Amino acid sequence: MTAKAQALPDTSHTYDTLMKVSWNFDYGSQIAKLDDLYERAKDNQWNASELAWDTPIDPSNPIIAQEHSQYGRMPFFQKLSRAQQETFMAHSTAQMLSQFLHGEQGALLTAATIAHGVPDVKAKYYAATQTVDEARHVEAYDRYVNKIAIHYPMVPWLKQLIDVTLQTNNYCKVMIGMNMIVEGLALGAFNNMYRQTEEPLLKAITFNVMRDESRHVSFGHVYLTPTIAALHADDREDLAQFAFDGVKILMEGQAAPMDAGFLKVLEVSGIDAEDFVAGMKEAEALGITRDLPPGQIHSVKDLMMPALVRAGLITPRTKAMFEAAGIPVNADLTVLEAMEDKKSDMNVLNAEQAAY
Repeated sequence: MTAKAQALPDTSHTYDTLMKVSWNFDYGSQIAKLDDLYERAKDNQWNASELAWDTPIDPSNPIIAQEHSQYGRMPFFQKLSRAQQETFMAHSTAQMLSQFLHGEQGALLTAATIAHGVPDVKAKYYAATQTVDEARHVEAYDRYVNKIAIHYPMVPWLKQLIDVTLQTNNYCKVMIGMNMIVEGLALGAFNNMYRQTEEPLLKAITFNVMRDESRHVSFGHVYLTPTIAALHADDREDLAQFAFDGVKILMEGQAAPMDAGFLKVLEVSGIDAEDFVAGMKEAEALGITRDLPPGQIHSVKDLMMPALVRAGLITPRTKAMFEAAGIPVNADLTVLEAMEDKKSDMNVLNAEQAAY
């Protein structure tokens, strides 16, 4: 008797996009800094297969120690049993790593879209290197998530933000959505993960990914800032509106009720969802969720908003919209400029003499 083949679950999502393809037979560039960025992208390629994948993950030694997590400082969390705390830390960390994986696939799709839509040939070169970077990031996080063997689905707001970015017909909007909003979010998250974890394999992955991401954020600035400055005021307002809409998706998504994946984290940890929400509100009132440990950064405040201001994407009209939505417009570039890869051997990681 022949065994009947089992149907695999449908894990794909397909839709049409509107992006125009741009050929350009002038192989020069109007933006000299793109050459330097492209050269550094080539010099800093790395092979995920060469990382120490045989590193054991010790179940008794959490990937993120409680003392490095904002949850560990919450009074509610401290009242949980030790088993609940350990289970929650393991699954909440796995849920975050799953978002890194899914978000990197979204970055892979958008980088490829930029390569065929952006008109400047040197920008195409760089977007192609970013596409390779993102593929490598997907590979690395997929292997790591499989190694810890705890998988979670993509949070809906992150999928929505990347879909909105991919479904536009304007390459500038794709770059705003990815290289400024999503990459700003990711760079902050990777910085915080690097500083939170002592697990050597994850630390090595995060360092390498973070160095790539710092270049990707720089690409958004190097290419978009002069491009936006040359646009008609109406076109700048259109891009500024897209930037506002993208940040709003992110902020509303993070403030929305917990998604099915995080509810599963609570379920397996034996934590009541209403009790958790009450505990978060208590922590917020105490300032625990607002004040991050030393070295950690707020992605929106420290990276995303300064990048949008610098690029000319916060106009008087949209600034009022941000403020009305309760989203402060921070123009301080200090943290952003420290994180960007202006020179590959001069960034916050190498300032700490992190091993590569």
